[in-house]
Amino acid sequence: MRLWSLHPRYLDVKGLLAAWREGLLAQKVLEGLTKGYTHHPQLQRFRASSEPLRAIAFYLSALADEADARAYRFDRSKIHAPPSRKKIPVTRGQIAYETALLRSKLALRDPSWLETAAWSAISVWSGISAPERIELNAAFRPVDGDVESWERVKTGI
Repeated sequence: MRLWSLHPRYLDVKGLLAAWREGLLAQKVLEGLTKGYTHHPQLQRFRASSEPLRAIAFYLSALADEADARAYRFDRSKIHAPPSRKKIPVTRGQIAYETALLRSKLALRDPSWLETAAWSAISVWSGISAPERIELNAAFRPVDGDVESWERVKTGI
């Protein structure tokens, strides 16, 4: 499960569809409707919210907004709570890590996506300044800090 902090405009088609499916799974876990993934580290930041179901609804709504912008149809009736407008903090270290991780995935899966307008504005970036130039999913706000403690860091990206 990967619940990207980055704005969904950076995701290719496969990434956007996967984020939607995984966000819906996260919602199910937070509702207590599944036994799997209950301890998944990606869910910690939603559980830390005062209203976890509304927080995941905010996240999913941002994905659906991006789908609308691309003329895809995500079924918003699958979002089971009204979206919160309280933004979840995400560290700049996490943002930099996710940016590098997504770029490495796209370089293998869909290198042409890295040449799209979404990426062109940040194509020339240098590690520490990347979090300042990357937009986030509307559900998140940047804060100072290293990679989040819940992240399972992959080396060599």
